[in-house]
Amino acid sequence: MTAYTATVTVRLKTGVLDPEAETTQRALERLGFELESLRSADRFEIDLEADSADDAAERVAEMAERLLANPTIHDYDVEVEER
Repeated sequence: MTAYTATVTVRLKTGVLDPEAETTQRALERLGFELESLRSADRFEIDLEADSADDAAERVAEMAERLLANPTIHDYDVEVEER
């Protein structure tokens, strides 16, 4: 078994209202920053042991599907690095 760190980034799908991002974008624009758009995201870092990076990614994707993300409204990305 090899030790891996997986990073899961969960964000709302395009077209789903994102009030947190809208509020943050307005605040940044009031501070003088020009933005085309802004989206909020949650990031989870998971340390685990697996036989391979592919196995780790598969297990973490299942975690995302079952708990970390709601597939109806969220998209997610999984990145795996050996530690």
